[in-house]
Amino acid sequence: MSALTRNWLAGAGVLAMAAALVAGVLVDGDLGPLLLGIRVEFYLFGLTLLGVAIFHDRTFEVALTGLVAIVALKLLTDAEFALGHHLVEEAPTLINLLGLLLGFAILARHFEESQVPEILPRFLPDDWKGGFVLLAMVFVLSSFLDNIAAAIIGGTIAMHVFKRRVDIGYLAAIVAASNAGGSGSVVGDTTTTMMWIDGVPALDVIHAYVAAVPTLLVIGVFAAIQQHAYQPIQRDMAGHHEVHWRRLVAVALILVGAIATNVLLDFPAVGVWIAIVVSALFVSTDWKVVPASVKGTLFLLTLVTCASLMPVETLPAASWQTAFGLGWVSAVFDNIPLTKLAIAQGGYDWGVLAFTVGFGGSIMWFGSSAGVALSNIFPEARSVVAWVKRGWFVPLGYIVGFFTLLWTLGWAP
Repeated sequence: MSALTRNWLAGAGVLAMAAALVAGVLVDGDLGPLLLGIRVEFYLFGLTLLGVAIFHDRTFEVALTGLVAIVALKLLTDAEFALGHHLVEEAPTLINLLGLLLGFAILARHFEESQVPEILPRFLPDDWKGGFVLLAMVFVLSSFLDNIAAAIIGGTIAMHVFKRRVDIGYLAAIVAASNAGGSGSVVGDTTTTMMWIDGVPALDVIHAYVAAVPTLLVIGVFAAIQQHAYQPIQRDMAGHHEVHWRRLVAVALILVGAIATNVLLDFPAVGVWIAIVVSALFVSTDWKVVPASVKGTLFLLTLVTCASLMPVETLPAASWQTAFGLGWVSAVFDNIPLTKLAIAQGGYDWGVLAFTVGFGGSIMWFGSSAGVALSNIFPEARSVVAWVKRGWFVPLGYIVGFFTLLWTLGWAP
């Protein structure tokens, strides 16, 4: 057994014993274990999310340890809790999410290899507006690609056209544009995909764009001007790239398959993988992205499972104020489990929630998967102080976008 495995098992055991100790002294009748009037499950969940934020190189191990602790607590304090029954109930959602996340990794690779990302810089203006147009491209790409893929494509183009001198504020804007662009599309962000799987119609989240578009205008203008002052855009028109149309056809088939089987079977992952197999008959498929994506996908599924164990009946009632607050919470805690909690609780305006939990993670570099992924390309982005200082316009954009949506369409749960 490796030292890493022993450390992980030790950590899991300590947390499980801590859960048992807390459960033994804080059980309060039918309410379950409480600490300062709050269910202990939420403390364990919060510690898990905090561990994810701190230990970025051990996120899966931290999430799994948290799940062990939460399950131990439930088994020790809730005589009616049946783990097997709970997992059976959650299995359709988890399997669907697993299939979609792995399938979207192949979709993103098809798009990357279509040569479209190499061709896009030709259409960028030469002044600060070039930086703005690039952010708008990321926004649009994220509406049908996973926001992680859109952020990585945007960061790769930015590295090229800005000669590797990309301002941290502009990196924050790329993440923000990708999260905003995916907020109104059920195939653009994991959070909206989760809502879709749970039965929320696609049209019930699309009005998130009423917030996302003005947000893009705010962050886009400020970030582009700031980047232009730091390093003007320098497009390289050399080289010839031709669009690989078969790969774009594969992208379209996957999207159509997801939508069709969600409507017909309430299981979009089936359509995604049917389309992937069919497209493999006429275009080469990079199957290596699937095993490369497994660990990150299992990490997200583990957090979703943790969230499914939370006593949502004790949360604050769904309201626009709660949704607004969740956006700020999403800045420091992963938005996937927050979305799971909100879905389980119900009573939300799904378009408002999609924007707040989807975009709020942009406020910090580790608040969303897109930010973490982009920081792998630009390690200098892993500074909370620099991210907040140079990306000050991101929380401003969040406030402007949220209240634009609230004042125009109101709160319609």
